[in-house]
Amino acid sequence: MADMRAFREAVDGWTSGGSGEAASELAARLDVRTAVLLEGPSDHAAVEALAARRGRDLAAEGVCVLPMGGAMSVARYTGLLGPPGLGLRLTGLCDEREQPFYDRALDRAGAPRQGFFVCVADLEDELIRALGTERIEEILRAEGDLRSWETFVRQPAQHGRPRQRQLRRFLGTKKGRKIRYGRLLVEALEPDRTPAPLDGLLAAL
Repeated sequence: MADMRAFREAVDGWTSGGSGEAASELAARLDVRTAVLLEGPSDHAAVEALAARRGRDLAAEGVCVLPMGGAMSVARYTGLLGPPGLGLRLTGLCDEREQPFYDRALDRAGAPRQGFFVCVADLEDELIRALGTERIEEILRAEGDLRSWETFVRQPAQHGRPRQRQLRRFLGTKKGRKIRYGRLLVEALEPDRTPAPLDGLLAAL
């Protein structure tokens, strides 16, 4: 929805030091009730893909999915969008190693932690474990990335590393690849194999 994109852009400008007037006006006009805080655009692609698979139109439900550009931004987003700011319900995903940043930010904003779900390493790792390495390689082949993958695993730095870690690293080696595969890996999931953090987040919205 174009208007929800405009709200995301207004929020991004606000967190960068701009005025919050546009974000506030759009939140009221669009009846935004929930903000889903994610670290980056690949997580955004995965959440939107799962919502579409389940027949959900998050924007129409008043849910805005917001990639923050990294976990270090969470305090700004929770402060502006949570109880001290727009008063939206806050939900999201975070990586286990960054959970303390989220906990502190939510506590400072006076927002509950219940709507946040923790990935062990990150969402890509959760998806790779859910699908299995053989299935991921089938997807790479279908997408025309198998040759690049085979070249990557022959690099000295990858020798002896577990396949799962190699795949996770490979997805981040080219600009835009993590975003594309965030969607593709979710679309390849069996309904009963959705990673628990992602499944929990959608169920909570």
